Amino acid sequence: MTDNKFIAASVQASPVFLDKDKTIKKVSKLIKEAKKNGASLVVFPEAFIPTYPFWPKDLGFGSERKLVMDAQMELFKNSVEIPGRDIEKISKTAKKENIHVVIGVNERDGGTLYNTIVYIDNDGSLIGKHRKLMSIDSEKCIWGNGKAEDVNVFNTKLGKIGGLFCYEHHLTLQKYAMIQMGEQIHTGLWGGHGFAKNTMDFSSKQYAFEGQTFVIISSIYIDEDMIPDSFPLKDQTVWDYPGGSGIINPRGEYIAGPVYDKEEIVYGEIDLDQILRAKAIIDSAGHFSRPDIFNFEIKK
Repeated sequence: MTDNKFIAASVQASPVFLDKDKTIKKVSKLIKEAKKNGASLVVFPEAFIPTYPFWPKDLGFGSERKLVMDAQMELFKNSVEIPGRDIEKISKTAKKENIHVVIGVNERDGGTLYNTIVYIDNDGSLIGKHRKLMSIDSEKCIWGNGKAEDVNVFNTKLGKIGGLFCYEHHLTLQKYAMIQMGEQIHTGLWGGHGFAKNTMDFSSKQYAFEGQTFVIISSIYIDEDMIPDSFPLKDQTVWDYPGGSGIINPRGEYIAGPVYDKEEIVYGEIDLDQILRAKAIIDSAGHFSRPDIFNFEIKK
């Protein structure tokens, strides 16, 4: 490998449902597996620790409402603080394996939960984080919104890495902000919803082509058999989460995946020179941006 080439790993897996400690152990195991197979970067799905909140978020009042609140409390208790001891465990594994890690977590801050991407360097240091700017549908019952400082791209030894969650890929100005920041490696973290299967595919390919970036899609895969019978909202939830993880080049073409209906780590070679070839045709933050006509500002 040259300095411009490395192997990226996209994890498609299920968390150990609502169990932070066991999920972190699984994360450590998957990091080691990715490194063993030559990866320099490993990406995990949205809200992987301790799970994406798949269940109905608002069932009205009375006994069903209590079940929703019970699930919310379990999610909160098994969420992580940033920085904190739980992130340190993952950082130690990253340092030991000499690998960059990007992972989606439920972050607790005071009494509020956030849907957060955590970036960890190969030396185990916490590079930064991104809180989801805008949740969709009933997610608004779970997570608070990020702020301007959550629009970010991070410099690493591998290149400029950024990331978004699922339908943030349709938050058009946020996308352009990251393109303008020079993002080269985009991590797209998804919950794996079956209804979003087609959206995950076309929005990821469009992001790669429009931004001249590599896109690493990491999605949860989970089915009903993975959910303990003790979970009170199991029967009220439609467990349709087939995944769709893969890796896409700056021309909008899959170089690995997409993968559905199973747990798997997807691997692909990232060659940053391909970005220069794509930008020779379309450079969305350069000669294709027309700054003489358009002006863009991030209100930080």
